[in-house]
Amino acid sequence: MARPHDDPPAAPPISADSHVVEGPGVFAGLADRFGDDAPRLVQKEGAGDHIVIPGRRAGNVNVGIMALAATRLDRTGPLERKPGHKPGTGTVEDPEIRAYLEGGYAAMRPGLLDGARRGEDQDVDGLAAEVLYPGFFTMFNFRNLELLVALQKNYNDWLFDHCAASKGRLHGLAALPVQDPGAAVAELDRVIAKGYRGVIVPSNAPKERRYCDPEYDPLWARAEEAGIPISFHVGCFSHIPSWLRETSGRDPIAVYSGTASLIHDTLIELMCRGVCKRFPQLQFVVAEFNAGWIAHWLERVDQGWQREYGKRPTGPAVEPVDEIWKRQFFATIEDDQPALRTRDLIGEDRLMWGSDYPHTDSTWPCSADVLDEMFDGYPASARAAITRGNVSRLYGL
Repeated sequence: MARPHDDPPAAPPISADSHVVEGPGVFAGLADRFGDDAPRLVQKEGAGDHIVIPGRRAGNVNVGIMALAATRLDRTGPLERKPGHKPGTGTVEDPEIRAYLEGGYAAMRPGLLDGARRGEDQDVDGLAAEVLYPGFFTMFNFRNLELLVALQKNYNDWLFDHCAASKGRLHGLAALPVQDPGAAVAELDRVIAKGYRGVIVPSNAPKERRYCDPEYDPLWARAEEAGIPISFHVGCFSHIPSWLRETSGRDPIAVYSGTASLIHDTLIELMCRGVCKRFPQLQFVVAEFNAGWIAHWLERVDQGWQREYGKRPTGPAVEPVDEIWKRQFFATIEDDQPALRTRDLIGEDRLMWGSDYPHTDSTWPCSADVLDEMFDGYPASARAAITRGNVSRLYGL
């Protein structure tokens, strides 16, 4: 369906979920203080730049992996994609992708390294601004608490400067070390003073803890008081849950298609175990889990909670989970058509679009076309809210 002639052109969108490629400043001084436990940048001849943790077998990453969507302008042929959907990911054998993996920082688009030039990449995609999440997800799961706190402080200071250079087009989310609840509150206070408008914590609580444990109440209370939204992003684990380790033998496509299950435990801890009731003004963001599953899942949670209360009526009284969701939760989407079709059930004002640039799931550099196709037939007001209004309201942009 074409847009009615009297509808105004869509305002440039704001991505509620984009990413950085961490620069050297994030890791400065850590190796001197923490030895082989600390991440550091290593240039490998012919193989690019890598974030390496000598004392760990896992967690090492080629920095190029975090920026592969940015290679798409270097392709010699047209980008292939279905209407209303992001471009294909390409393969590691593609020459433009090999150039990033082998060239490291030197091969990247300047905007990935310099916040002052990120606007060049936004302009290619028709964006007004971006909210930034980390690229190095491992920063959330270090066991050495002193190292964890130091790394995240480094990251938050580097990110602040990176965004400041953009003159209002980049808005970073500070990382909090929730493995030490007291340190998390202290860092929250510090980043609020710096001017941050949102934070990110691991998508699952630290091992043998739950986010509904009383020790986290001071963190939730301080964030609620300050009006600071709390984000959970896919892949940002405090630890790999044992049940997820046991799925290593499953078909990887089945694992990927079930990504939403990775946030379910955390949502139950918040919605059904008292956090939302104690802190009813606190806002949460479920980032890059998409949202087409939420309406069905909320119904199942409601049924499950009622069944539990029926068996144990002395437990927490059942609250309408759809009302909790619509009061306190946001979800980001990319090209998620089912989310748009169920927006009346999960709340049009609770959805925020994100480009995911520069990760492989990104809609970049086709976001304008993807959004035109996605929202064809929908009211202009829905597009305005989901691509710009909701994120602006949440973060006060």
